[in-house]
Amino acid sequence: MRKNREKSGLTTLEKLNSIKPATNVFFNILFAVLAFLCFMPIIFVFIISITDNDVIKQQGYQFFVTAETFSGAAYEYLWSQRATILQSLWVSVYVTVLGTVLGVLLTTLMGYVLSRREHKLNNFLSILVFIPMVFGGGMAATYVVTTQFLHLGDTMWVLILPLAVSSFNVTISRTFFRTTIPDSIIESARIDGASQWTIFARIVLPVSKPVLATIGLFLAFGYWNDWFQAKLYISSDHLRSLQSMLNQMQSSMDYLTKNPTALLGDSAALRNAMPAESARMAIAFIVAVPIACIYPFFQKYFISGLTVGAVKG
Repeated sequence: MRKNREKSGLTTLEKLNSIKPATNVFFNILFAVLAFLCFMPIIFVFIISITDNDVIKQQGYQFFVTAETFSGAAYEYLWSQRATILQSLWVSVYVTVLGTVLGVLLTTLMGYVLSRREHKLNNFLSILVFIPMVFGGGMAATYVVTTQFLHLGDTMWVLILPLAVSSFNVTISRTFFRTTIPDSIIESARIDGASQWTIFARIVLPVSKPVLATIGLFLAFGYWNDWFQAKLYISSDHLRSLQSMLNQMQSSMDYLTKNPTALLGDSAALRNAMPAESARMAIAFIVAVPIACIYPFFQKYFISGLTVGAVKG
């Protein structure tokens, strides 16, 4: 009799939590459409990049490419600049990798210290970290400190250090450590004679993959997409990141397009032969695709990290 009741209760619970086949099909179709809408902009950008520039000028942007409208002139133009692009690509990869590793290390260290309630300066340091989230020093003060006091102008470090730590990432890290790492584990390790470095490296970090992936993605996106730091502080061409170089290339194309009277002879012919519109889209596609390919590998940890501190049922 009792077994029948348990089976009956289990069956009722399964029925309450089950989804009807028609509803399941509807949600699958809905999510497929939403996924396509997310991918459509980058697909559209790629299609424009392989469309003939004259066709774009005459007919505007089109979503479909035919044999008559297809052109690889944009990528041929970028290929002609491959030496400069590869140098800038190396700078972007170097800055992104080193900056992400350094930023994750510094952020998690600060977050771990702030998560320990027994720390004497916990409240003071928490306020000190929170202030930059509300108030900023301004561009002029930042520029003076970076170039005149720290002497980082026109160096690789000026692309790395200003973006390495943010108050938002430190707050995420502190919340994760405070809600996920039990104080009893830390106390047990301290009783066994473990130092704070040992506790952090051998106990805290191994169970902190979600927050590490989340902060790592935030930093990687920030470093890869950043062009303003190079535009502001870098004057040497061999230190320009890919985004800064492509932005400069696009600005040059915009200038040549909007000022045809400033060019004479061979320069005017070069301007007319340059695929300005399709090259812009090719630049955007080249910049967006590499970092977008990394996200699926960290999606699971990224979602877990973003739900830190959420109410759990």
